[in-house]
Amino acid sequence: MFSLAGKTALVTGGGSGIGRAIAHALSDAGANLILVARRQSNLIEALGGRNGECIALDLMNEDAPTLLLEKCQAAKLMPDIIVNAAGINPRVHADEVTPEVWNSTIHLNLSVPFFLAQKFSNHMMKNGWGRIINIASLQSERAFLNGISYGASKGGITQLTRAMAEAWSTQGINANAIAPGFFPTDLTAAVFENPERAAHSAAQTAIGRNGELEDLAGPAVFLASDASRYVTGQVLYVDGGYTAK
Repeated sequence: MFSLAGKTALVTGGGSGIGRAIAHALSDAGANLILVARRQSNLIEALGGRNGECIALDLMNEDAPTLLLEKCQAAKLMPDIIVNAAGINPRVHADEVTPEVWNSTIHLNLSVPFFLAQKFSNHMMKNGWGRIINIASLQSERAFLNGISYGASKGGITQLTRAMAEAWSTQGINANAIAPGFFPTDLTAAVFENPERAAHSAAQTAIGRNGELEDLAGPAVFLASDASRYVTGQVLYVDGGYTAK
């Protein structure tokens, strides 16, 4: 029930960090990949020798969901699984957030996941099977320093995930989200480059350590496979118990 053989997974932000880790886990479970990010070189490196395609695309472009659909149709490679892992965290104090910072954060972190899923939902509905995995955050529930625009976008992701489930689950499309704790990625570099901050975040967990990217593999395969066929509209916190303390 955990096999993804014969499935195709589209992963935004698939060139690095959490997106790349999830893409590799899905590939290891048998899925073909469609990796999407801005830099072709990163995508090629991330794909390695795995089965799949790389699509270099700037998701900040308003037409990106339509362009991505057209590229997938042209390649005759349509996804059964969508992982919305692309995102930004500008880390700006509330007093200094500009409309540009706010709009770009909400667009990439919240609007793109919806419109991308909307574009591919018809294909999934025709097959009677689909999986959408959004990336939530500790900031979906907690307020962090200099995180007002990011937190708003990730709070929105939790409700978007529920709304996607309500809209599409009767057609065979399950929508869920993974909310990672502190993992070593570009977005959390400021934490992991500071040993004291890294140790502090580790101490906030119930397990006593920060996340390792491999920790995301099992939850991602679960939510992408038939193992989660009766799970939809949920947010799975993969945070070592950070939100439990």
